[in-house]
Amino acid sequence: MHPIRRLAFVVNPDKSGASGLAKELIALARQAGVKKTKLTNDRELPRDCFRNSDACCVIGGDGTLLGTVRAAAEANIPIIGINQGTLGFLTTFSAEEALAHSPALLAGDFCVATRSLLECNTGSGKPDIALNDVLVKNEFNSRLIRLEVVANGNFVTEFYCDGLVFSTPTGSTAYNLAAGGPIIHPSAAVIAMTPICPHTLSNRSVIFRDNVKIQVFNRSNSSRLLVAMDGQRNALVTEGSPIEISISKRSLLLAQHKDYSHYEVLRTKLKWSGGVVEKNKHQMFAPVRENGSNY
Repeated sequence: MHPIRRLAFVVNPDKSGASGLAKELIALARQAGVKKTKLTNDRELPRDCFRNSDACCVIGGDGTLLGTVRAAAEANIPIIGINQGTLGFLTTFSAEEALAHSPALLAGDFCVATRSLLECNTGSGKPDIALNDVLVKNEFNSRLIRLEVVANGNFVTEFYCDGLVFSTPTGSTAYNLAAGGPIIHPSAAVIAMTPICPHTLSNRSVIFRDNVKIQVFNRSNSSRLLVAMDGQRNALVTEGSPIEISISKRSLLLAQHKDYSHYEVLRTKLKWSGGVVEKNKHQMFAPVRENGSNY
């Protein structure tokens, strides 16, 4: 990566220590010769807020990072996620790592993973994008709905369920996993569709190729659908208007350690077994790197 000379900061002030960490990192950036820094605590970011920035440093949790995805994708700049939250699947740098390696990060000494995004068109204005998932459900939580799914013009099935989660590989460990869906490596070129509490027990996740154009039709009587993008932005869809979901032409650039391992993240965050001894047994195999991730 090229050295960072214009750096934007997005900080969640509700996270303990986030504001203080931002001040330290801004001071380090200026000492390193960063010409321009921009700090915002806004929850709603305009799409052009990262114009003329080389990168965006997000200090908070995964939810904070998800709120910056649309603007970062529009600007085509990498996000450096610093975890001040709990789980931290996306915000992969700790506060200590960010402070210790600030000169290297500002010099561009990091890997960039390219993550696919979902594009969702609800028929009301410009299509929106999501890094993790698009959720389609009843406007009211307590009601089952009938949803017809069509893929590339071919009828798939009709679901009677609480809702559907359409997930990228990156988002497979989020709502998709909670709903019983599969874990997918982030470099896989697929979309996962997982029903939430389906009435028919044989309804399970369906994996589509990345060239699919999915349409979802509301087949419930007098029910409006709520469509949520990454749990950040919601839209209401009336009966008869199809929801269209596909892989976006845009993608997200996510900064990672040079020795980043997706499987190590899974073991750590999901509390899987396997410690240092077990990991060392497999070091005889050279890692294969693709899009900044080790298999």
